[in-house]
Amino acid sequence: MYTLKKSLGQHFLRDENISRKIVASVLDTPHGPRLLEVGPGAGALTKYLLEIEGIDFKAVELDEEKVLYLKKTWPALQDKILHMSILDMDRPFEGKFTVIGNFPYNISSQILFKMLDWKDSLESMTGMFQKEVAQRVAADKGNKVYGVLSVLIQAFFQVEYLFEVSEQCFQPPPKVKSAVIRLLPRAAPPVFRDEKSFFLLVKTAFNQRRKTLRNAVRGLFDPGKLQDPLFDQRAEQLSVADFAQLTWKMH
Repeated sequence: MYTLKKSLGQHFLRDENISRKIVASVLDTPHGPRLLEVGPGAGALTKYLLEIEGIDFKAVELDEEKVLYLKKTWPALQDKILHMSILDMDRPFEGKFTVIGNFPYNISSQILFKMLDWKDSLESMTGMFQKEVAQRVAADKGNKVYGVLSVLIQAFFQVEYLFEVSEQCFQPPPKVKSAVIRLLPRAAPPVFRDEKSFFLLVKTAFNQRRKTLRNAVRGLFDPGKLQDPLFDQRAEQLSVADFAQLTWKMH
């Protein structure tokens, strides 16, 4: 069969109802034929994804043992698995595609930043994350877990917090709770000066989130610009639109 590797954060989904529910969440959204599964592991989602008619399917898996297991168990996967880390891969398809996965929790934030890299090509992303990460991505301003990931992801995607998953649905059970979220491209992202300025402002603001914005991002603005009342607040009190507006006042 296969072994579980703690070094890769492997906890395999064993609840068939949850597997079907995640796949259904993808089918519920507008999608084309191209689909990438991230971290198929032992195939809990893969076996259902392969049943979708007319699908151009690929999977990316870092663990060589799981690659061999998947190819042996489902011969249709022979030329559809990329043996590498998602963090190192280029866009898997020409044109728009959908991403699904029970994502490795130890690299979940990096995977979300990868989704930002691919934002112009993504039709949607449905994935299972550690519950705390899922909550952070979906958090509204004013929430104590609202932060860099919240603002950057929500600038480009509508975030839907779909459902939570018990630890007992996995083998072995993780020590953290899990949740499934869905990202759908925003029809009208906020207008900011440029992406580089927006990312710099958000990361700088939350790097000292206990301070008022005026003190946290002082180096990015001329003194006169810092008189705007928005700077009286802390980063977690600003909306995505507020951050976008402020980029026009930066050096």
